[in-house]
This record gives sequence, C-alpha cells and structure tokens, in this order.
Amino acid sequence: MSDPDSGSGRNTRQGSRNRRGEQLMVPRAEFETYYGRPVIKAPSWSAQDIAGYFFLGGLAGAGSVLAAGAQLTGRTTTATAMKVSSLAAVSLSAAALVHDLGVPSRFPHMLRVLKPTSPMSVGSWLLAGYGPAAGAAAVTAVTGRLPRAGAAATGAAALLGPAIASYTAVLAADTAVPAWHGAHRELPYLFAVSATAAASGMALLLGPVSESAPARCAAVLAAGADEAATRAVERRLGMVAETYRQGRAGTLLRTARLLTAAGAATGLLLGHRSRAAAALAGLALLTGSACTRFGVFAAGVASAEDPKYTVAPQRAAANTPDRTGT
Repeated sequence: MSDPDSGSGRNTRQGSRNRRGEQLMVPRAEFETYYGRPVIKAPSWSAQDIAGYFFLGGLAGAGSVLAAGAQLTGRTTTATAMKVSSLAAVSLSAAALVHDLGVPSRFPHMLRVLKPTSPMSVGSWLLAGYGPAAGAAAVTAVTGRLPRAGAAATGAAALLGPAIASYTAVLAADTAVPAWHGAHRELPYLFAVSATAAASGMALLLGPVSESAPARCAAVLAAGADEAATRAVERRLGMVAETYRQGRAGTLLRTARLLTAAGAATGLLLGHRSRAAAALAGLALLTGSACTRFGVFAAGVASAEDPKYTVAPQRAAANTPDRTGT
C-alpha cells in the first residue's frame, strides 16, 4: 500500500521546482488615471520664457563673480565686459519672467512681503537687490565715474551672484514635478556649475586673449563639475532619470555635455593663442549651458505628463522598509 503523504510530498516538491523554474511573463504595468489625465498638472510655464530666465539669471550671477575677480586681478577690460554682460543678462531674465507672468504688475506685488519659505518670494527680493547693484557696477565701469561706488556695487553683485545663479533650481525643485523635486539636493549644484560655464564662455567671447587665463581655468573646472552633477542627479532620480536621457530633454542634455566639454578643451588648448579659438570656445560654453537649462526644463515637463514617474517612485517608497525593518 502506498503512502498517500509520499505522493503528495512528491507532487509538492515537483510543484515547487516548477514554480522555481518557471518564468512568469507579466505585462508591463499600465499607469492610468481618470479620463487619461496625468496624476499631476504639468508646468504651465513657457519653455522659452522660464528656461531662458533660468539660463540668463545664471549667466548674470556667475558673470558678476567673474567680473569681481577680474577687477581684483587688474583685468579691467574683461571686468567691464562681464559687468555689462551681467546687466544685460539680468535685464533680459527679468523681462522673460515678467512676460511669463503675463501682467507686469505681478512682479512688484511679490515684493510686498518677504516669505523665507517661498523660493519665489526670496528670488524676487534677490533680483530686486541684485539688479541695481549690477546696473551700478556696469555704469560706473563704462563711464569711469564714481570708482568707489562702482567697487562697492561690484562687490555687492558678486556676493549676490551665486544665489542668483542657483536659486532658480530651488524654485523648480519646490514643485511636485518628479524630475525636479526628486533631485532637489543636486539640482542647485548643476545650475551653479552650468552658470559658471556660461560666464566663462562669455569672458572668453568678450575679453582679450591676454586676460583669458582665469576664464579658461574656470571653464575646465565647470565642465568637470557639470558632468559630475549631471550624474549625481540621474543617480538620485532612479527610474525618473529616463526623462533626462530620452526625447527632447535627452537630446538637449547630450548636446550640452558635448558642447561644454568641447568648449572647455578648446579654450584650454587654444584660447590663449587664437582670438578666434577663444570666441569659438566661448560660444560653445554658452550654448552648452543654455542646452542644460532647456534640457532640465523639458525633462520636468516629460516627467509630469507621464503618470508612471509620479506613481512608481511613490510605490517604491511605500514598499521600502523603515529602519526598524517593518
């Protein structure tokens, strides 16, 4: 007489082996929402206005820092050129912001109160303080009048410059957009080094070759830091980093990396010998920085439009055990 348990045991073991050896074909998850709409609302900002605002603000802020350094080291031609460049950039940046707001009076209204917890409020006050300082620095440099006041304005603009160059990253990361909010720690560094690359490019484009050594060194450092910051953003984002590699954003960011590296290399190797090479390197660095800002903007829009980039990270976070192991 056979043992009934032995047969069931064999069947159980065979079933276990089958289950272990079986490859389950699970269809790709579909992330659907009511009426086919995204989970969150995509940014309503104009890419031309706001991405341009990001780029021009970064160029202005970092340019003021380079202008102050050039002034202190006796590179007066480069210093004057960078002061004028920063004034032009911050003016265009403010114009782009006001244009996106739609009603010009909205900008002065944001200055009625200072709210430290609001990046928009802090940014508005930064622009309100930086703009006049940059303007005074440029005017005194061009006219040659009031040198002491010009030196004070140059210093003030340089002190505010790093915040002007990077606060827009905080502004973007303060939203619910996955590609921006998920990289809230790394995005300001990416914006800062991208702004440094742009300012270095402007110095190479406008300044004489004999005064270009600091700009060429800054460009090389910015190119390396830009690559490191971009990789850090992608590591932090996980699957959301797909938005930085695919579509329009992927094309822009790959172009940015190529142009920034090429501009830094050209400036380092040939910028001290050839005016044409220095100008070409400067244009490459400026274009690369602009592509970075527009690429990050495009990645944010793509991540907001696809529900999976909102739902999947939240599910992963919910399923991650806490420190107690539960």
